[in-house]
Amino acid sequence: MPKFAANLTMLFGDVPFLDRFDAASRAGFRAVEYLFPYDFDKQDLRDRLTRHGLTQVLHNLPAGNWAGGERGIACHPDRIDEFDAGVARAIDYATTLGCGRLNCLAGIVPPGVSEHDARTTFVRNVKSAAAALGRVGLRLLIEPINTRDIPGFFLTHTRQAIAILDEVGADNAFVQYDVYHMQIMEGDLAKTIEHHLPRIGHMQIADPPARNEPGTGEVNYKFLLDRIDRLGYQGWIGLEYKPAGRTEDGLGWIEAGGWERTPS
Repeated sequence: MPKFAANLTMLFGDVPFLDRFDAASRAGFRAVEYLFPYDFDKQDLRDRLTRHGLTQVLHNLPAGNWAGGERGIACHPDRIDEFDAGVARAIDYATTLGCGRLNCLAGIVPPGVSEHDARTTFVRNVKSAAAALGRVGLRLLIEPINTRDIPGFFLTHTRQAIAILDEVGADNAFVQYDVYHMQIMEGDLAKTIEHHLPRIGHMQIADPPARNEPGTGEVNYKFLLDRIDRLGYQGWIGLEYKPAGRTEDGLGWIEAGGWERTPS
């Protein structure tokens, strides 16, 4: 049975952030993820998780000036010190929150930086972050993202991510496989997941083209999620989609597929 985690950034974006934990719990979820915790006191976040019986399964490393359009700095050669400081901060939060996975966003390649230099920087940073996370028992993820939504993003395909992980050589570094992004960039979802499943540490879902809930777009999620389950995937699946209407009204796809919001 798939295990679903509510993405608080996407599913409950119209609710004040600290109230989203309660909203997810009332909607029947027992696990959550979100983009960033850093604007909030880590103990306050931990208290919210405990109060509502929630497990936090994922958040991102600091990703630069998000409000200003940055989408990660891990491929930026001139910001390695900032990246390393962000890793330390993320570990501090993750260990307090009991969050076992941190996602490293590669970022948009800066003007004037060659693909070679961006890749060399990204490999260096992934290797360094994986080592730091490994010392405290955490997993590092890297996520390919589509260039329709984020033009110029460095990491865009599953094979590219696997090649980088092979070069990094860390046993606690994995792919974060987002079905929405990879349907746009490469398709062949079921076979790609099957082939690379041992290298996938987390999954996220939304339905292209509008990034709404499963059943509103072009992916056959009944087939795909059942296939993932039969393959033996044991990790969480983050619901990182934009509800087409009210969040609660759009959650019926879970029960309609024969699945549960609360894993047994």
